[in-house]
Amino acid sequence: MPEPPSLRLLVVTPAWNEEECIAGTIREIQAAVPQADVLVVDDGSADRTVDRARAAGAAVLVLPFNLGVGAAMRAGFKFALHHHYDAVIQVDADGQHDPSEIMDLVGQLSRPVGSDDDATGTADVVVGARFADEGGYRVTGPRRWAMTLLAKVLTRMARTRLTDTTSGFRAANRRAISLYARHYPAEFLGDTIESLVIAIRAGLTVTQVPVHMRPRAGGKPSKSPTGAAVYLFRAALILLLARIRRWPTMVMLDPDHPVPVR
Repeated sequence: MPEPPSLRLLVVTPAWNEEECIAGTIREIQAAVPQADVLVVDDGSADRTVDRARAAGAAVLVLPFNLGVGAAMRAGFKFALHHHYDAVIQVDADGQHDPSEIMDLVGQLSRPVGSDDDATGTADVVVGARFADEGGYRVTGPRRWAMTLLAKVLTRMARTRLTDTTSGFRAANRRAISLYARHYPAEFLGDTIESLVIAIRAGLTVTQVPVHMRPRAGGKPSKSPTGAAVYLFRAALILLLARIRRWPTMVMLDPDHPVPVR
């Protein structure tokens, strides 16, 4: 009898003007998970991000102009759905996420029927949490207060402890890929908070694993500390709107198994 197929992994890296970091990030991903394919979604970069990503061996999708992380990730999920990947892992281009921890996230995902590993993961979406007793990543002041509030609300919604709901280091299985390819929020702030609300309301299971956060490998952060605090307070408003927003009465995660939205 033929052996069941291996899990098909796609690492999606949204990138905007990351020419200093992108090649090194791709090489780290390839070394850590050589079985995975790497897709860089260039979000309208004005530098050499695309050329350096291709030279490093990644597939590249080029968006016509800067649309934001949410739009870049939706494009990545559409690519994954079209090419029948089993899992998508989001890894930032700036080197802050450690690719050696990718399989820690994947290990918590529920598997498709017929996969050839014995992992016991049960989640549809796994968040790499920076505040779960790993590493030395810390934030203080208003930014910390906002992140704590967001975590408490989403913990109650998900009925499991979530400490870092704004982390961009995530993994999604086939059910989540199918949902996100159609409904991943492309609006400002939606890629973190609202995407979790959508998953929870669609009946998907969300969990977290502890990860380490590293300094940027190069380039400049898109937000100053003050801007980051404002971002998070706006995220609290987005969370409120996401909870009361009207959604379709049925989300088709699988044509044969529609999942009702709560």
